[in-house]
Amino acid sequence: GGVASEGEGEGAGASGGAAMRVLTIPRSREVGQSYVTSVFTTLYSLLAAMRSVARERPSLLLCNGPGTCLPVCVAMRLFTPFSGKVVFVESICRTTSLSLTGKILYHLRLADTLFVQWPGLCDLYPRTVHAGRVF
Repeated sequence: GGVASEGEGEGAGASGGAAMRVLTIPRSREVGQSYVTSVFTTLYSLLAAMRSVARERPSLLLCNGPGTCLPVCVAMRLFTPFSGKVVFVESICRTTSLSLTGKILYHLRLADTLFVQWPGLCDLYPRTVHAGRVF
C-alpha cells in the first residue's frame, strides 16, 4: 500500500501536472493471516499511515480493494478531516454486496465518495455512486 502526495515520482516533469510521491506503509493483513494477529498488524499499519498522512497532508486519497487501505482512510479522517477527500472504488467483482472494507468505509462514513461498478449496489447502499466499469 502507499500514500501518494505532491513531491517526487511518476508524473513529475515536462507534462506540467502535479508531481507525485509514493510512500509505502506495511500491510494491515496478509492473505490467510488469522483475525487475532491481524489486529496487531492493522494497528502497526495504522500508526505508519498516521505518520505518513500527518507529514504529507494529502488533499486526495484514491483507494480500492482490500483492508490495506483502511488504515490510510482512518488516518485521513484524523489528520485532514475537512481538507482531505477520501474516494474508494469498490472492486468490479463485488456484484451483490460491498466488500468488508467497503462496508466499513460506508457505514462509518469514512469515504467522501464510494464508487461501485454495478448499479444494483446503489439500491442496497444509497450513498454509493455508480461509476460503471472502472479500468
